[in-house]
Amino acid sequence: MPADPSENLVEFDSLTFGYGDRPVLDSVSLSIPRGKVTALMGASGGGKTTVLRLIGGQLQATQGQVLFDGKPLPRADTEATALYAARRRMGMLFQFGALFTDISVFDNVAFPLREHTDLSEVLIRDIVLMKLGAVGLRNARDLMPSEVSGGMARRVALARAIALDPELVMYDEPFAGLDPISLGTAARLIRDLNDAMGLTSIVVSHDLDETFRIADRVIVLANGKIAAQGTPDEVRNSTDPLVHQFVNALPDGPVRFHYPGASVEDDFGAGLNPVAQPAKQAKQAGRKS
Repeated sequence: MPADPSENLVEFDSLTFGYGDRPVLDSVSLSIPRGKVTALMGASGGGKTTVLRLIGGQLQATQGQVLFDGKPLPRADTEATALYAARRRMGMLFQFGALFTDISVFDNVAFPLREHTDLSEVLIRDIVLMKLGAVGLRNARDLMPSEVSGGMARRVALARAIALDPELVMYDEPFAGLDPISLGTAARLIRDLNDAMGLTSIVVSHDLDETFRIADRVIVLANGKIAAQGTPDEVRNSTDPLVHQFVNALPDGPVRFHYPGASVEDDFGAGLNPVAQPAKQAKQAGRKS
């Protein structure tokens, strides 16, 4: 930890980013407070996973910058060594776990330790067993990923994410596809590990109830901007129409079911039975003559 740490571990300073011609984030400024669980929420396609990729340095902002621990995040193209050093201070729980399928649970958790440290195998073994013990799977260490359930696989991935004792852990949809018991277990683990290890956590999720239960702060992204941010209660009671629709799961509101584009009349009127169009036009011309 720095001698005089700032209140925020991660900050976006007027950051703009898009994929090709499609804008995703438009001059967004946000902060991730140190030692807290911050939930990143919003409709699908709103840029939540993009935010995680920007923090990890996989993507580069078009304008603005990402600050990590008070300093601009190094660029992958010009400061690769410094970026890798910053990444070692981060842990990532990928959606659905993303375990290596051909190695055991133990070796999955040991992988970052073997990759990034010179620790002996004896010490690596102790660390792996401690991390697996923290997620309740110490005795599953010899199983293969195909031999564990979806919820267990997510916990193994969490043990791997904290193997290097990171300062920041990012969770991309950690509750997707889990049954209620596994979901509750995963949510409790995120909260407990954050507090016990002094982590800073970012949780991308669509599960309102569990996410609001464990989060200290919620940020809702919409239309390239921050639609709302604050405590879970503040966001839940927001009067913004889009946020109100989102937190109450309403079918009607600013977020439409249909993707924007041509009207039904234009689509079906122009495209219906195109072979018959020339004959129809010729018939109309004959009537005029």
